[in-house]
Amino acid sequence: MPSDLDFMRLAMRLARRGFGRTSPNPMVGAVLVRDGAVIGQGWHRRAGGPHAEIEALAGAIKNGGAAGGTLFVTLEPCCTHGRTPPCTDAIIAAGIQRVVVAARDANPAHAGRGFKILERAGIAVSTGLLTAEAALMNESFNHWIVNRRPFVTVKAAMSLDGKIATITGESKWITGEKARAFGMKLRTGADAILAGINTILRDDPSLTVRRPGWAGKRLRRIILDARARTPLGARVVSDAEAASTIVVVTRAAPAGRVEALRKKVRVLTAPRAGGGINLRWLLDRLGREDVTALLVEGGGETNASFLEQGLAQRVAFFYAPLVLGGRGAAKAVAGAGAARLQEALRLRDAVWRRLGPDLVLTARTAEAPGGD
Repeated sequence: MPSDLDFMRLAMRLARRGFGRTSPNPMVGAVLVRDGAVIGQGWHRRAGGPHAEIEALAGAIKNGGAAGGTLFVTLEPCCTHGRTPPCTDAIIAAGIQRVVVAARDANPAHAGRGFKILERAGIAVSTGLLTAEAALMNESFNHWIVNRRPFVTVKAAMSLDGKIATITGESKWITGEKARAFGMKLRTGADAILAGINTILRDDPSLTVRRPGWAGKRLRRIILDARARTPLGARVVSDAEAASTIVVVTRAAPAGRVEALRKKVRVLTAPRAGGGINLRWLLDRLGREDVTALLVEGGGETNASFLEQGLAQRVAFFYAPLVLGGRGAAKAVAGAGAARLQEALRLRDAVWRRLGPDLVLTARTAEAPGGD
C-alpha cells in the first residue's frame, strides 16, 4: 500500500505543473486519499483560479465525497479571504479527518494560522514530509512574501575564461542548444527579466520566452538606462510585446529622449545611487507590483551591481568549453571586483549540471540565506 511519503511525492509532482504560471501565488499540489486510494487530486494552475485543495475536493465529489479522508498538500492551506475563499473552510466542511502538509506558509501574517484553525475543528494535522523540497520549489514566492522584493537570479553564459562576448562583441552563441534551452526554462519561471543598456545597444535582444507551449507567457522587461539611450527601434521598444517593457531612467536623462520613449513603453524615473540607478528602490517598486522572481541577464556591469550590493539570491552561470581571451572582451561580472580573497562573493548550495558540452552552475549567494 502507498505510504504518506508516496502521496506527498505525488502532490509535489502536481504542484510543479504550475511552474511559471501561478505568480504572485505559490505552486501548490494536493492529493485526497481514503482507505489507501486516491479519490481526488489537483494543483494551483493560475492566480485567481481554484487552489489545489479545492481542485482535489472537486475530484473527490465524483468518488463519493471527501468525508473521512486524508488530505496531502504541499503548502499550509490558506485561512484568509483573497481572490478565493479560505481553503480551511472547505476542508472542514468536507469532513476531512487528517491533513498532512509539507511546508508552512512563509507569510509571517499567516504562518501557522491554518494549522490552528484545522486543529480547533478536530482535524489531525501533521507536517515534516518533504519540507525542504517544498520550500525550495517556492523559494521565489517565499522570499517575496517576507521581504516584498523579488527573488533575484543573475544569469550569464560565458567562456571558460569568463567572457560573454569576443573582443568584437560577438556573443551568439557561446553555449550550445541544451544550455540555451535550460536558460529559456529559467525565463519561464520568472515574472520579469532585466538587462542593462549596454546589452541592448550591443545585442538588441528580444528578452522573451521562446519555448513550446509558452506562447502566452509575457515577461516584464526591465531596461536599466540611466540616460535614456535605448534606441526607439530596439526590439524591446518596438516589437509586439512593447507594452511589457519598462525603461528605468534617472533625472540625468535628456527630457526629449525620455518623452520619446514614453510614447512607446513605460518609463520609470529612479533615484540615483553611486552614480547609477538605485537598485534597492527599483526592487522595492517591482515587489509592490507583484514581481516575485526577477532574472537578471544584464551584462558585466549590471551583473556586478546586483552581486556587489548583495541584491541577488541566486546565480545561474553557464560555461562553454571555449577560451575567448581579449583584455577588452566583455566579462560576465565586471564592477570594481574584490581586492582580497576574503572579500570575494562566496556561493553555497552549488549544483553543477552537464548540458551537452556545457556546464551550468546554480548556487545561492552566501549573503542571502533567505532574506537579502
